[in-house]
Amino acid sequence: MFQAALQFVNNLRLRTKLALSFLVVVFVPVLAVGLLLAGQLRSMALDNAVEQTVANVERVKQRTMEVINVANDIAYRLANDDRLETVANRRYNTTWEVVSAYRSYPDFGQYINLYNEISNIRFYMENPTMLNNWEFMQPDETIRHSWWYRWALDSYNGTVGWFYLEDERDRRHYLSLVRRVYFPNAKTSGVLVVNVNMDTLATILEQESFETMIVDDSGTIVSANRPDRIGRTLADIEFAPELAEARQGMFEQEMGGEAYRILIEPLAPNASVSGLRIITIFAVDEITADVDRIQLTALVVIIAALALGIMLTYAFSGMLTRRMSRLSKHITKVATGNLTTVMEIDGQDEIGQLARQFNSMVASIQELVREVEESNRQKHRLEMKQNEIRLKMLASQINPHFLFNALESIRMKAHLKGEKEIAQIVRLLGKLMRRSLEISRRLARLEDEIDIVRCYLDIQRFRYEERLDYRIDVEPGTEHLPVPPLIIQPIVENAVIHGIEGKEEGGTVTVRIVREGGAVRVDIADDGIGMDEERLAALTASLDEREEEEQRRIGLRNVHQRLVLMYGRSSGLEIESKTGAGTRVTFRLPAGGERLHVQSAGGG
Repeated sequence: MFQAALQFVNNLRLRTKLALSFLVVVFVPVLAVGLLLAGQLRSMALDNAVEQTVANVERVKQRTMEVINVANDIAYRLANDDRLETVANRRYNTTWEVVSAYRSYPDFGQYINLYNEISNIRFYMENPTMLNNWEFMQPDETIRHSWWYRWALDSYNGTVGWFYLEDERDRRHYLSLVRRVYFPNAKTSGVLVVNVNMDTLATILEQESFETMIVDDSGTIVSANRPDRIGRTLADIEFAPELAEARQGMFEQEMGGEAYRILIEPLAPNASVSGLRIITIFAVDEITADVDRIQLTALVVIIAALALGIMLTYAFSGMLTRRMSRLSKHITKVATGNLTTVMEIDGQDEIGQLARQFNSMVASIQELVREVEESNRQKHRLEMKQNEIRLKMLASQINPHFLFNALESIRMKAHLKGEKEIAQIVRLLGKLMRRSLEISRRLARLEDEIDIVRCYLDIQRFRYEERLDYRIDVEPGTEHLPVPPLIIQPIVENAVIHGIEGKEEGGTVTVRIVREGGAVRVDIADDGIGMDEERLAALTASLDEREEEEQRRIGLRNVHQRLVLMYGRSSGLEIESKTGAGTRVTFRLPAGGERLHVQSAGGG
């Protein structure tokens, strides 16, 4: 074996032997020492990071407890306030008595103004004579059946719960103190909710260098120095189940292919049945980045020394091949689409000439690409401007004729009778006119469109009285869908004027909105006079006519063309009608409200 190895070495070229001896004598020992030192530095960096994390968590715990203790102190004072018992249990005869009582008890507002740690205070009390003012609240059915409200009423007096709850006022979630307040004289109970100022908690956590979170008993992240974590659960961010249930300690876990250290510290407010936890996460690679950088630098130095030794050994024999290889690599980059590469010209020979020609070629390709991209951008902007102008022109074609009819009816009714319903109709009409003037927005919410339709139908029912009835059925969850403004009302107007108005006994207009696969289907139907096949065919054909081809402005055509411009032809109007049986108009919108594509409404 030894003889065979010796023969193998003897057969190598001299420059190869020198390179091999350089590797064995210099590179391997230096690399071994460098790896040993890097390991020691890595261990020291992790130990320092753990110590810093423990100190940071303790600081966060103290400052968070200060905020929580403010809420606890306020809750204790209010729970033992005789004036609160008087205000909450009094039976009021008039609204003025309620307002006067509230003015005589300004403590809620004073606490909020005095302590920045508190965002809001609400007190729920079963007293039908009280008024809701966002401080004293009459619990509705939703509140009565909520888990936290039932928990508070069933808990012992003085027991506190800390939960992550939604505030009915602004629909934001807050870390909230919840406790039952028992009034011994009246033998009644209410539920006190004190919201912590989430901005204060965020300020505390923002000062931490590592990712830090405050988590409640359910595993929900109440506050964090990464805003995208707030409101999510530990399971959502790939926490192991055993770590999500852990109360205290230092743990290790791999998330997303990276190793993390996790420190969990309990935060137990006084007299609370539910606790909080402070969790700090840091990536091991981030802590050891400096060590890795030193190690990489040492490795680079060693490799550079090795490359220098090999370069001296091989001398000029490798010069030509390296320059050619460098040129080949740059050509490969250009072939894969990297047009920013520039080759360094290191000579005046044939290879240097190739390098200059290569750089000139790359520069020419870059210029051509820029010209093509600029041409495409200009073309796209032109198309977008043209479609924007067309959208604005189409959106301005809403016929307000029914408003004048409604005003005339209101005037006549007011002249003949002095009824209260006149005020309601005037209010609806003003609301409808105000909404109509707001159509400059690109998109509106579906619930706003339904509000406009309901106002319009109430006004028309005022005109037609028992001859007109309507039903509106909106599937829950579709109310916030963004839609083009005034996209349903013109169809409803068409159904009333052309379907119900010509029918002696009147009829019903039905608006139905449901989810259908990946879309939302909108149906507007009436049981009016309908139309024959010839008239229906003419109406369907007119939907795609341009303005210059038809002088009259038709509401259905306006809606159809706006839908086609925004979402494509698949979202255009579909009309079904039979003489004497009524008419149904249907269109579909993307369930997410996104625009599918923009094209000409004229077809094609």
